[in-house]
Amino acid sequence: MAVVDVSEELKSLSSTMESIEAVLDLDKLRADIAVLEEQAAAPSLWDDPDAAQKITSKLSHLQAEVRKAEALRGRIDDLSVLFEMAEEEDDPDTRAEAESELTSVKKALDEMEVRTLLSGEYDSREALVNIRAEAGGVDAADFAEQLQRMYLRWAERHGYKTEVYETSYAEE
Repeated sequence: MAVVDVSEELKSLSSTMESIEAVLDLDKLRADIAVLEEQAAAPSLWDDPDAAQKITSKLSHLQAEVRKAEALRGRIDDLSVLFEMAEEEDDPDTRAEAESELTSVKKALDEMEVRTLLSGEYDSREALVNIRAEAGGVDAADFAEQLQRMYLRWAERHGYKTEVYETSYAEE
């Protein structure tokens, strides 16, 4: 990987992070956190346990989002320094560490980008997936079963809870 490629890649990562930060609107999130912290500090907070639960839950969720964005921004900024150190010292170990961190940051950034894209009003709700082979015969039934396994494994890898309500098998 040439130095030019790394600098272009770092610019691309930084640009993507700027887009994510713009969508997240970190300034608004910080303002919301300040308001929620003020509400959470009120002595009468637990007079209404349901409202208190909503406030503290939303507060912790917003704080986690800001922390994740800030941590990822820090990692992206540190990457350029790490690559500079590797070049200045001409150290293959530092270079390997920097490349490993670059791969890790790319993965984390991709995950955050997807999570940011799925931040609409209904995106945090559960999903119901219905796979039907219909009248396609044995081949369609086999494909439907493979598709179900694929979706279940994907959900498992990403930490989503799954539940199969009903399965209908082919006649053979």
